[in-house]
Amino acid sequence: MMKQEEPCKLMASLLNNRMINPKIYVAGHNGMVGSAIVRYLKGQGQSNIVFRTHSELDLTDQIKVRHFFETEKPDQVYLAAAKVGGIHANNIYPAEFIYDNLMVQANVIHEAWRAGVKKLMFLGSSCIYPKHATQPMTESALLTGLLEPTNEPYAVAKIAGIKLCESYNRQYGQSHGTDFRSVMPTNLYGPGDNYHAENSHVIPALIRRFYEAKKNLADTVTIWGTGTPRREFLFVDDMAAASVFVMNLDPVTFQAKTMPMQSHVNVGYGDDISIGELAQLVAKAVGYQGNIAFDTTKPDGSPRKLMDSHLLNSLGWRAQIKLEDGLKLTCSDFENHRAQLRV
Repeated sequence: MMKQEEPCKLMASLLNNRMINPKIYVAGHNGMVGSAIVRYLKGQGQSNIVFRTHSELDLTDQIKVRHFFETEKPDQVYLAAAKVGGIHANNIYPAEFIYDNLMVQANVIHEAWRAGVKKLMFLGSSCIYPKHATQPMTESALLTGLLEPTNEPYAVAKIAGIKLCESYNRQYGQSHGTDFRSVMPTNLYGPGDNYHAENSHVIPALIRRFYEAKKNLADTVTIWGTGTPRREFLFVDDMAAASVFVMNLDPVTFQAKTMPMQSHVNVGYGDDISIGELAQLVAKAVGYQGNIAFDTTKPDGSPRKLMDSHLLNSLGWRAQIKLEDGLKLTCSDFENHRAQLRV
């Protein structure tokens, strides 16, 4: 006959195991950021990681998302799922960018809370800041001016995600132990990116275009805009490391450095580069030796975007991977996956 204290010991053992090896749901695990988070978590010894493909779970469908959380009951959530793209894609598909991202964020955050999830990490974007925000951009620049028009719908959705997390913390933090956090990465690049020549971000688009120009012996590659805007780029594995670092900060330390209505944390590399200079670096990494021209009839976007990462640095984290090294790794990833690329 089982002694009375044995069920209590068993329950305590199970709870201790969930604390050491929590059940972690990574939304968007097939994307560039989500896959990097999975790699990093596994590298840290985490083995209880769950995920679903888009065909298995449509995150814009609240009923399906609710069923998933009620069934799986994860302890932690990394919300890396999003509809993303560059200037061209944002201009062509603005309705999809705002609707899909709003629905994914609202469903995952709310249903995670309903299912009793205490810890959630929402991944935003540097585009939340005003187009003409003072550089480098601090967390306090949020909602202080007009956004960049070319990706405003996406930016508005990301701002809503930040405010969802903060609002759930404010309303349910004390009563339910809700601790939902947000990190705002600068421009990301790395393995697993979308290398579409028109609908991707700047680095993967440049890599593909220079590779195709090299293959076709093209004399010139033309870049959108003037080449003068300056951008900051962070390798995606650094972003994954920063996300897990912020997620695991103890509440006292985190709350001492943030405010209830300004709790997002910038994640930057710490330096920026002009698009023209970046094009030269990508051409060198690819081995393209032709000319680079600029189509000044196309929009530039914001003149400069550099994150102020002093908050994150003060908490004990800094980026490790240099741009030149990251470009080499990304070019290698592109070469390994060229056969699977879509137009």
